[in-house]
Amino acid sequence: MFKKNLQTLESILPELRANGIKHIINGQHVESEGGASFENFSPVDGASLGHVVSGQAEDIDKAAWAAHAAFPAWRDMHHKDRRDMLHAIADEVEKRAEEIAVLESYDTGQPIRFMKKAAIRGAANFRFFADRVIDAKNGLSTPDMAHVNYTIRQPIGPVGIITPWNTPFMLSTWKIAPALAAGCTVVHKPAELSPVTANRLAECAHAAGLPAGVWNVVHGLGESAGKALTEHVAIRAVAFIGETTTGSLIMKQGAPTLKRVHLELGGKNPVIVFEDADLDRALDAAIFMKYSLNGERCTSSSRLLLHRSIYDEFLARLTERVSKIRVGNPLDPETEVGPLIHRSHQEKVLSYAGIGQEEGARLMTGGTKVKGQEDHPYVTPTLMADADPSMRLAQEEIFGPFLTVIPFDTEEEAVEKANSVKYGLTAYIWTKDVGRAHRVAQAVESGMVWVNSQNVRHLPTPFGGVKYSGIGRDGGDYSFDFYMETKNISIALGDHPIPKLGND
Repeated sequence: MFKKNLQTLESILPELRANGIKHIINGQHVESEGGASFENFSPVDGASLGHVVSGQAEDIDKAAWAAHAAFPAWRDMHHKDRRDMLHAIADEVEKRAEEIAVLESYDTGQPIRFMKKAAIRGAANFRFFADRVIDAKNGLSTPDMAHVNYTIRQPIGPVGIITPWNTPFMLSTWKIAPALAAGCTVVHKPAELSPVTANRLAECAHAAGLPAGVWNVVHGLGESAGKALTEHVAIRAVAFIGETTTGSLIMKQGAPTLKRVHLELGGKNPVIVFEDADLDRALDAAIFMKYSLNGERCTSSSRLLLHRSIYDEFLARLTERVSKIRVGNPLDPETEVGPLIHRSHQEKVLSYAGIGQEEGARLMTGGTKVKGQEDHPYVTPTLMADADPSMRLAQEEIFGPFLTVIPFDTEEEAVEKANSVKYGLTAYIWTKDVGRAHRVAQAVESGMVWVNSQNVRHLPTPFGGVKYSGIGRDGGDYSFDFYMETKNISIALGDHPIPKLGND
């Protein structure tokens, strides 16, 4: 399978390098207005994937007005036709899933074992929201004695979607599919570090027959293309996935035009393991939720809170397992952790091994570059123990294959330590005590909680965080609440009394 993945990559790269990556505006691949571009390099081996056009305000302007012009027809399309269009996009994604997975793996460093599933999940996102198109407008009936009141939802208009460099393909579908299902048009600004599959996704849509202008892609840097998108007068809302500081800038940039914002931001998520837990399953889940996807995921369980009575035994087993995690070429199906996205990110992640030891934590394994790959951003899976909540490695989002272990003695202490960070995206709780499971799940400050489970997404449920982890929810009708406006319509049932003014 490794050889086949390499062959697939080799068949794609010459054309990709020759043509580069262009914007897709109004259904056409176009250069930047100012001619700016940058080169995209793979973290796997440092090789070039070609030049990428670098969008400026002029390119965003063209894309935004293209989305604006396409909006009325897309909004008014019969719901069955829109549903069929989204299913057709899913069909195209499934046809190209192997190519998409290989490109995503090579562009981001994510192991192919996860990217294969991510491409299929992207298609599933389109199918899920395709089947909900007919319900998107649904509201409530709220009658009183003299009137019937009912609400409907209507698409808000052209929206901006800004996606990150970790699993960019799947996360793009997670935002774009409900926007299209709602009847919105889209300007998508993908992360500059992982631009390749954004075009593949939009190309799938246009191959399926999506009208020009409904879905536009503008590449470039956040401070130029991203800023222009969040400030543009034609863009009615911005959905963003990324770092918390950037999220706060987007709120400021969108304020003058009163943009609605949906921010899915950082996390420093706890996994709490009590003494009565199924320790084998808890161990598997803790390792998976931290070291899968290179640890570059907002929902990763980056803080492991262990009850004191099981601390030493669990830590010993954990250290042994983490030291055996296979690091290597992400196109190899045997690889469990690939290279990080960029050398600068590698340096950041590795720095926390030193920071942690200076603060008094104990390095159990990892914390180094990978032998033989010193020129590329590979990191040995890292485990640090004996931490406390005041340490930087227990407070700051590291966003890599780096797990911090913290002991606790009581349920109250576990909750206090879990809530001791500014983030609040997810929490994971392991216990066989049903009452404790409910108490702790309700007490932890997070938008989502999994009990006796790793992160298993159920698409109708709300996805999102509290505190510095974001604003808003994705999933099912929660997505439509963001991409659509709610309108109340009141119909008089008869001749109810109307106050009179100006009579004799």
